Amino acid sequence: MSEENQKKLLRVILKKNFGFDNLRPGQDKVIEAVMTGENVLGIMPTGGGKSLCYQLPALCKEGVCLVVSPLIALMKDQVDALVAKGINATMINSSLSYSEQQERVEGLKRGDYKLVYIAPERFANESFMMSIQNLKVSLFAVDEAHCLSQWGHDFRPDYLKLERAIRHLGNPQVIALTATATPRVREDIITHLGLKNPVVIVRGFARENLHFRISHCENHKEKYKRLYQLATRHRTGIIYCSTRKKVEHVYKTLSEMGLRVTAYHAGMTDEQRETAQEDFMTRRADIVIATNAFGMGIDRADVRFVAHFEIPGSVEAYYQEAGRAGRDGLEAYCEILFNHADLRTHEFFIEGSNTSPCFIIDLYEMLRNYCDVTTREVHLSIDEMARKMHDATTIQINTALMVLMKAKAISRHDVPGMRIKSTRITDPCKSGLKIDIDTQELREKYKRDLEKLHSIIKYTYSQGCRQQWILNYFGEENSLPCGKCDQCVSHDAHGNTPLEDNELLILRQVLSGIARSSVRLSDGTWQGRWGKTKIIQMLRGSKSADIMNSSLCRLSTFGILSRLTEEELYQIFREIQIIGLTKISGDPNRPLLTLSQKGHDVMLNKCPVYMVWPLKKQSALHKKNSHYDPTLPPDVDQELLLKLKEIRLNFAKAENKPAFAIFPNSVLIELARQCPTTLRAAKQIKGISEEKASKYLYEFMEVIIDHIDP
Repeated sequence: MSEENQKKLLRVILKKNFGFDNLRPGQDKVIEAVMTGENVLGIMPTGGGKSLCYQLPALCKEGVCLVVSPLIALMKDQVDALVAKGINATMINSSLSYSEQQERVEGLKRGDYKLVYIAPERFANESFMMSIQNLKVSLFAVDEAHCLSQWGHDFRPDYLKLERAIRHLGNPQVIALTATATPRVREDIITHLGLKNPVVIVRGFARENLHFRISHCENHKEKYKRLYQLATRHRTGIIYCSTRKKVEHVYKTLSEMGLRVTAYHAGMTDEQRETAQEDFMTRRADIVIATNAFGMGIDRADVRFVAHFEIPGSVEAYYQEAGRAGRDGLEAYCEILFNHADLRTHEFFIEGSNTSPCFIIDLYEMLRNYCDVTTREVHLSIDEMARKMHDATTIQINTALMVLMKAKAISRHDVPGMRIKSTRITDPCKSGLKIDIDTQELREKYKRDLEKLHSIIKYTYSQGCRQQWILNYFGEENSLPCGKCDQCVSHDAHGNTPLEDNELLILRQVLSGIARSSVRLSDGTWQGRWGKTKIIQMLRGSKSADIMNSSLCRLSTFGILSRLTEEELYQIFREIQIIGLTKISGDPNRPLLTLSQKGHDVMLNKCPVYMVWPLKKQSALHKKNSHYDPTLPPDVDQELLLKLKEIRLNFAKAENKPAFAIFPNSVLIELARQCPTTLRAAKQIKGISEEKASKYLYEFMEVIIDHIDP
């Protein structure tokens, strides 16, 4: 078929089956690449119409399009919408009985369907794979492709089986789609799907109609007051909560305020969740209060606000959830109701989802004990496993099962007629001590989870444009302030408060120092050679042995900012990172700093810069706090540090010991910097022995928790 005839066919089907005259920006490029037979990775914002990018080509190609989708509710919505348009579509997942699944597989083999939505775990089932191996697959579509990456916000181990499935099907054309993917996540998607030189199309992450806001709330009373204001002003919205219990509490409170609300979380029955979703979609309810189990694929266009009752777990999760507002293109509002104490919930989740090798082995041994000798299978639900593991959390059990599956010690599959998955022991004679558990990977995952949480914390405390910060996070370095978020409105980030001449000079000197401490590669890009601390020491003209014995002391920028304190430079470095003038390279354990392209342009005065000059804020802090110590790292909570020193002094007086014998200053500084809210987290700090932890640490933790949640 000629290119012109192909375009005509696309236009006809687009109008006939979907009722559209034209494709949206981004859709056109993705569909064009798909129609030329290329493998495609498409990054498009929430509400950008990703589904059409495989649905439309599927109707133009011979064969069936297999769509991998992570949620049953999402599949049902998509299939129902296609069937309503007269398109032959179906789904295969665990919500169907065994006979229903077999009936649809037979229909699939007969060619009854153009699109079939399949849960990723199906591709681990050998009998299912055998039944579809001779299919004529026109397109293999991977929806929510960020689930392939452990760096993504919603990693699903079952997605890792897809590369094998693609090979088994004879390497059909692949399209992978997601709304939120950093450059690192994009690399993971390409690698795990085994795509060779795919066409990568990034539509862009900006949502010009969204207003972003952070409301720092002292307590729940303030949060409910703010929610009521949002609900009465904007009426239609989604409120996300971190836990099922919180969903129920917020639902009850807002119901008592007279608002039309419904609730949705994974602890509800299928019927309850379906009713809640129907109530929201059919407008019987104006607002849905939900965990992150709700929303993926929800296509209600008139959502006027999305509020997060607590801080989300990552920037990726937040932007995807916030992006469910304003899909009709009209103005919408996205707000986080932030209290630092909310971080405890995420720390709990992180600890639960990063179990120790000992726990993993203990779970394996428990499964061996309950294993049927003949079938090698264990029929225990996740909740039952948790109870048998001395009331472990379901998060811990799921995490440990993932590790055991990856080590090929077990496999998990659906059981016909049962609502639980069966666990099969690969070799019941094999001791748990002989399982190859990758402890290094476990440590890296823990570090990744903490990095994601720290990134969203940085976002909530950032001083520049909210949308610009998010776009920089996703790799869009040349974005401008949105003019709509709370920061833009309060600071007029479009330039009514430009940097003064001296401030601009200092900024360009900083950027020059970073550039001179980097190396230019053959492809024209820049690679960092030094970390932030060393560059700051160089700019201040440090005479330390580390600096004087390195090439840094020979740079023209050595000592150029000796008039500034180390702490003042840290503040500037933090601000320029927030607005995207710098980027990190190298090993995560030894991050190296260099300039982004935007940073180079600002250094050379090729483009304007919009930022809140941090030293003005710092000057105000000096005046406010006479105990302020500028020699300490900038992320140390110095007010908390004073409280910790007071507690230490009380212990020292009571035991007639010098203060350092309780805890040295280095320990108190780390406590005031990290603000741990669990004993386990605090014990990770160097200098806190088990003996001292049991004797002193509890009182220090009480002070920390009271300080961050007064």
